[in-house]
Amino acid sequence: MSTFGDAIALWCSLASRVLGWRPGEFWQATPTELAAALREPEALASGAPPSADVIAQMMERDNG
Repeated sequence: MSTFGDAIALWCSLASRVLGWRPGEFWQATPTELAAALREPEALASGAPPSADVIAQMMERDNG
């Protein structure tokens, strides 16, 4: 499997079992969001925090 598209069934299954995502949540997420959700928390801590705009977009998406 060389691309995200080639591995859709695997990623959808993983998101369902590990994250508890339903299909709609999986399809609304970007590949970057999926990778971040599956990454170890320590790996996320080493990056820059999200900007205020990114936080606002996430809140709008999750509450809308």
